[in-house]
Amino acid sequence: MVANRLHSCLKWTLAIVGVVSLTMNIVFLCMSSEKAPRCAVKPRFPPKGKHDARSMVFADLTRDEYTQVRDFMLGQKSLDLTNDALAKPSQNFLFLIELSLPKKKDALGYLDQKSTKPSREATVVVFHGANGQIIEYVVGPLPNPTNFTDVTQKRYNKTLPISARTVTIGEYALLFKFTRAQVYSKLPKLLKESFDVDKDKTINEFEQMPRGVKSGDRITWISFFRDMSGMYIHPVGLEVQVKHQSLNESEWTVERVLYNGQYFNTVEDLRAQYEAGNVSKIVYKETPDYGSLKPKVRPLQVPPLQYYPEGKRFSVENNHVLYLDWSFAFGLSSLTGMRAFDVRFKGERIVYELSVQEAMSVYGSVTPGMALTKFLDSSIGIGRFAHELARGVDCPYDATYITTHRYMDVSAPVRYKNSICVFEHNTGQPLRRHFSDFFSNSYGGLVNSALVFRTITAIGNYDYMWDFVFYQNGALEAKVHATGYMSTSYLVKGSKKYGHQVADNVLGNIHTHFVNFKVDMDVLGVKNVFLTKDMKYTNVSMPWNPSHYAMVPQLVEEQLTTEKAAALRYGTVTPRYLHVASRALNRWGHERSYRLQVTTFAGDPLPESAPEEKAMSWSRYKVAITKHKDAEQTSSSLYSQNDIWSPAVDFSKYIADNESIDNEKHSTLSLTQDLVAWITTGFLHIPHAEDVPNTVTVGNGGGVLLRPHNYFDVDPSSESPDAVYIKPRSEQSCDTNRMACLAQESCSPVREPFTYNGFEGVMKFD
Repeated sequence: MVANRLHSCLKWTLAIVGVVSLTMNIVFLCMSSEKAPRCAVKPRFPPKGKHDARSMVFADLTRDEYTQVRDFMLGQKSLDLTNDALAKPSQNFLFLIELSLPKKKDALGYLDQKSTKPSREATVVVFHGANGQIIEYVVGPLPNPTNFTDVTQKRYNKTLPISARTVTIGEYALLFKFTRAQVYSKLPKLLKESFDVDKDKTINEFEQMPRGVKSGDRITWISFFRDMSGMYIHPVGLEVQVKHQSLNESEWTVERVLYNGQYFNTVEDLRAQYEAGNVSKIVYKETPDYGSLKPKVRPLQVPPLQYYPEGKRFSVENNHVLYLDWSFAFGLSSLTGMRAFDVRFKGERIVYELSVQEAMSVYGSVTPGMALTKFLDSSIGIGRFAHELARGVDCPYDATYITTHRYMDVSAPVRYKNSICVFEHNTGQPLRRHFSDFFSNSYGGLVNSALVFRTITAIGNYDYMWDFVFYQNGALEAKVHATGYMSTSYLVKGSKKYGHQVADNVLGNIHTHFVNFKVDMDVLGVKNVFLTKDMKYTNVSMPWNPSHYAMVPQLVEEQLTTEKAAALRYGTVTPRYLHVASRALNRWGHERSYRLQVTTFAGDPLPESAPEEKAMSWSRYKVAITKHKDAEQTSSSLYSQNDIWSPAVDFSKYIADNESIDNEKHSTLSLTQDLVAWITTGFLHIPHAEDVPNTVTVGNGGGVLLRPHNYFDVDPSSESPDAVYIKPRSEQSCDTNRMACLAQESCSPVREPFTYNGFEGVMKFD
């Protein structure tokens, strides 16, 4: 009995001790975790330099400015404008409001404190359906505009036909209504048996561009896709050609129909042949949801996250960014997307303007929905589709996010929350390093931390990730990566000449991606020249043994002095080193310059014999150098897609006049040859099975790196405080190695709560 009581008491004692021990451990852990300080929200050291309010000369219009311009234009009774988002083609629709950039000379004078601030103005695009033309106006001054001027002829040297207009949300709504009345209602049996369409189920539409084969056409092949996730990879085998050329939608007609690889002149003809059993039928079967991006497995771990232990080393104020030795202004054009201005390193302007110009794709197919397709995305609006970036996925969780406003094909300015992100990024590799193993021992290295300025634009099926990257060695990179969904067509006889099968009855169509960047470099001012460098092997006699010869690589240098000479085409051998240079010399007697290093895997540009090629003539050139002109602001235009045969902007004309770009012949400032580089990059996409569910960014991109080349006397990153240096027996010293101190300086990051408002601002057709 006593033994049992002792045993029972011992058990209870041990249990109590265990509970007390567990409680104390929990308390200890909590106290320990509380001792880890929160990471600094404010930076430990202030950023170099100061924010410059003059950057606002490049700032996108504010919500109030958009509203003021809209109301001012609507108040001009003589124009009879509407801002109804569902306006009909026959109405005068106020389509676009955007910042009108100042002339470069005026902007530079203001930035360099040599002249007054340029007038702030807006460009307004109106589709004048009532009189059959498109007119561009400049409205100003802002804020509170008082005048407007028609600048169409001045900008394009031609009138713009109404047929060149972008298809608006209002026109799309009418097209959807038309197909339901003229296709759906007439083919109920076929649609049910082939695609399971009824009053509760539908199929979706995606159209071919350009819309026809000559100027003035507005004849569109519309392809139909299952109403499923990633609809673009679920074609059903039905395509309809609609003529919607008339501004009166009651005059629109169906011109041709394609069903399962068979052509019919009318919907009625297809219906009759189908019901008579004279066509090869598509029999509906349920399709797997292979295009869904919903996770197929339950998330188990959070992937690696980065944070700022001593606060962010960059600062964003209005539209101006400071980062270590860098500073720049930025904007986001509805038409062309991301752009940076007045880019400076160590206080010296390197680039006046770095901007996206155009994104273009040419498709191949045996079926009409893809066979003639050539997408020119600025005609739809590249920046227009920059929606909210998902924190922790599209950008690092702790990035700085910037909200933008736009006015394009809407009735009022639209807010796009967190549509730009800025972050400092550890690339996971050293910018430079060396381990010394001979004679003396040491290690020296510098982590490659860089600032990334990013937006992502979801233009229909494709998502383009645009990055401007600022490195500590004075290099600047502009690059693009593509993801999203490939465009596909229904598999029919002859299809596999144009791509690979990626699912049942689905062809991934071969296509090109070309992207054009504008790089207006000002290397130590606007007086620059264009130099090339390369190598050649020369059979050289050895000085110490004249009878012996060896093939030795030598440097080959050349200055290109005309625009035609400096238009370096794809498909030709071009020098590997391309430089925009100043005639100023560095300490070692070499021209101070920046090298243009292009990364591209582009396919072949469209042959110049093709009638559509003039609208994308910029894609002929890997690099083209032209004399700066305010009239040559862009390489493409809003109107290129829908009047591709007679484009408002034909880039090849910038080169055709073959002006001199040789500054040695122009010694006076008024004749200085200010140079602009137009860079084309991209990749050929031959779709494959791994593009399902959708295309990945890895390997699908290109860009241009602007690298200092003899611009400095030494690598400027040698002055970076991030450098690490280790000597034997000083491995744990923090004096020249902050990495050794991390264990004592650990902190807990402060994180913003996750939010997502990306579905604000999506297109609505009702």
